[in-house]
Amino acid sequence: MVAAEELLPPSPPSLSSSSPLILGLQPSALVDHIVRVDWSLLAQIPGERGGSQPVAIEELEHILNELKTHILPSPDEPSPLRTIAGGSVANTLRGLATGFGISCGIIGACGDDEQGQLFVQNMNYSKVDLSRLRMKKGTTGQCVCLVEADGNRTMRPCLSSAVRLQHYELTREDVRGSKMVRNCRSQLLELLESGDIDLCFANEDEAAALVRDEEEVNPDVALEYLAKHCRWAVVTLGRDGCIVKHGKQIVRVPAIGETHATDATGAGDLFASGFLYGLVKGLPLEDCCRVGSCSGGAVIRALGGEVQPENWQWMYKQMQIKDLTTPDLCKTYS
Repeated sequence: MVAAEELLPPSPPSLSSSSPLILGLQPSALVDHIVRVDWSLLAQIPGERGGSQPVAIEELEHILNELKTHILPSPDEPSPLRTIAGGSVANTLRGLATGFGISCGIIGACGDDEQGQLFVQNMNYSKVDLSRLRMKKGTTGQCVCLVEADGNRTMRPCLSSAVRLQHYELTREDVRGSKMVRNCRSQLLELLESGDIDLCFANEDEAAALVRDEEEVNPDVALEYLAKHCRWAVVTLGRDGCIVKHGKQIVRVPAIGETHATDATGAGDLFASGFLYGLVKGLPLEDCCRVGSCSGGAVIRALGGEVQPENWQWMYKQMQIKDLTTPDLCKTYS
């Protein structure tokens, strides 16, 4: 087994001369443990079923131990428990690099533990540039994702003791020559109103939270608010597709209908991968949404926020049917 230290550059990083086209900022690396379970385990876990609630490391380890007796068998999955690099930014970048051939890099920090090693190996395998990922002494964040037979998820993240990249550790060299995807939920309103954000993705719940003080709360109101502060405003609506505004142009695109949701983990993240691919390639706004709909539809066909090779094939077929520009590397999966 390769030590994580051998896969990462020293900290602070020695950056390569050619910067990735798209960079993502995820201050804390995260590893997802995704598994199908029956309802009886969910009944034993404190917190809302179907929600996301932070837990201490002891509770997370307890849940992982309990999984042995509550895992649902699945003929489509070679292993009932999948452990992969996680987090919205990591999911989006991995999709861009693996499925669309866009050069990507991640900025953040991981621990020098087994989970940090797994995060590094998974992202390295996906060809995401890790030259801006710092390794620190300590633990890497983890999240248990419990998936029911109908695809609903219950999430239990453990980030309280995870190592984190601090704002003062960022340098100009980290972001030189790249476009950046930010993942900053805290102080989001302040960030938006600063005028420093070009593009913002929000799902329906996040959009509602942004405008909860308004007289009327709905995705259209949230879209207008976002569009005042960034060039591209995107609100995803799950099975109802998405609405997007750029300048005076507003586009509504339905979700792709030719798929069954095995697990919704990463659907919004992979939508972002496809949408960003469309922007990079200069596609019309509606086509950016349609590509995002295809990539979001691909990831929900299996467990976890990582698209499987056969589902990339499915996505490319959907893109061809819809007369969308496919990536050059689509032949790799044919």
